[in-house]
Formats: sequence, structure tokens, C-alpha cells
Amino acid sequence: MDKIIRATAADGFVKMAVITARDTVERARQIHDLSPTACAALGRTLCGASLLGQAMKEERASLTIRINGGGPIGSVVAVSDHEGNVRGYVENPRVDLPLRADGKLNVGGAVGRDGMLTVSRDIGLREPYIGSVELQSGEIAEDLTAYLLESEQVPSACALGVLVDTDRTIRAAGGFLVQLMPGAEEALIEKLEENILLMDQLTTILDEDGADAIFEQVLKGFDWHTVGEYPVEYRCYCDRARVESALTVIDAGELEEMIAAGEDITVSCQFCDRVYAFSPDALREILAEKNKKSENAP
Repeated sequence: MDKIIRATAADGFVKMAVITARDTVERARQIHDLSPTACAALGRTLCGASLLGQAMKEERASLTIRINGGGPIGSVVAVSDHEGNVRGYVENPRVDLPLRADGKLNVGGAVGRDGMLTVSRDIGLREPYIGSVELQSGEIAEDLTAYLLESEQVPSACALGVLVDTDRTIRAAGGFLVQLMPGAEEALIEKLEENILLMDQLTTILDEDGADAIFEQVLKGFDWHTVGEYPVEYRCYCDRARVESALTVIDAGELEEMIAAGEDITVSCQFCDRVYAFSPDALREILAEKNKKSENAP
């Protein structure tokens, strides 16, 4: 079961969260038929969004990460609810690149670094809070770390990883986020940096040892304890009513052309594999509702 585990250390000056998300990323891979490189890019972004989204306290809040670095993969989008459940997509899901010289997937090359990472937090107010940062590497975790420091003034360390097996299924996925609270001593920061520098490769730990081993390596030498464990999954909230609402935005002339064609139309959700069919009669009802709203508008 995928989950987020949260812990504190150093008398509360250090907060850390670890996510294990193999099933979540595998579901995304299946839905979007992702190449290994695209899967790593989306998977890392989903994990980052889940870690940030689950930390939001407002019920029904949501958080969206959008990345566009000018690379061949195009835009990467991940959305989390306040429980850490996520959904997402990449613009060009089948883009794949040769492995880097170190044998790792070339996520940075696919995403690019000529662009922005944008985080939007919707807590139910009239306008969401939006912050952006220029991409540092396109490798996602480093860019998210820069965002947290520059836009939210929270010193952080983030690592995200996806291990794709030889049959292209997901063998391991997840990551961690460490954040320092105001007043943290310099010696504490230096110790954390040393631990992170010396830790084993993230995906290897996830694959062989699990979440507890990540805490043990990052927080080595600290007194720490877990404060909560939360299940997460790939979850889309689309339904027929939402799709119908989206169709009302289409120009009335276009709807009339669809009706005149006399055939069913299908609408696919960009986040999941659901397909919604609408008959000409259903389109007539949507058009009638659209016209009614236009007539009643002030």
C-alpha cells in the first residue's frame, strides 16, 4: 500500500516526510502508456505533489504542480488533494531519451530547464495562491527544493525517484522531503547535509529496504519519531457531470455542428482512462442549458 509517513526530529526543528508510491506511479504508467523517461518525470512530480498536498490542512484543498522546461516531453502536471491522493499527465507521454552517462534515466533532458515550475494551492478562496521558480535542472526534486526556498522561504531538501523495471513496470517509486523550522542551528543543518550526501541511492533504498531505512539514513544521529502514516493513491475525481459542465464552455456553433453530425461524441479525461459518450440528444440538452444561462445572464 502506498503511503506517506511523517516524522519529527531535533526537538521539532526538523520535519520529514517519506512517500512510497510504486502502485500510484504504476497506475499512471498504465493510464497514459508512459515511456520510462516520461514515467520517471511524471512519477517524481506526482510524489512531490502528494508530499506537499497532504501537508495542507484545509479540507477539500488541492495543490497543482506544473512544469514546462521546453524539453520534448512538454508540460508535466500533477494534482494532489489534501489527503495526498494524486493524478497527473505529461503532454508527450511516449517521448523517451537515451540513458545518461551514469546509466540513469535522462529526466532533465526530457523536461528541459528553459522554463518554470509553478505550484498552485487552492484552499477554497476566490483565487489560489500561486508561486513559481525558474527550473534549475529539470530533474524535479532539485527544482522543487528551489521553489520551497525561494517562494515559501522554507529551507528544504527533497529527493524523488522512480525505478523502472526491464519490462517497463514500476519497481519502486517515492521520495522524501526534509524541512527546517525557524531557529534551527547551523550544526544541525550541516549534519543533515552530510547524511543526505552519504546516503544510498534513493530508489535502491525504496526497492530493497523501504521507507524506514530512508528515515534512518537521513536522520542518522538524531532522536526522531513518527507522527503519522497516511495512505495515498492515484485518484481522479472526474465524473459525467463535470464533463457535461466542461462541454457547456464550447461555442454554441460547435455544439450545433456536433448535433447535426448525428453521431455520438466521446470525451476522454486527461487524468485517467475514463471515456464519456454523449449522444446527439444529450448534446441538445447541454446546448439548451447553455442557451438558457445566456438568456438569464445580466
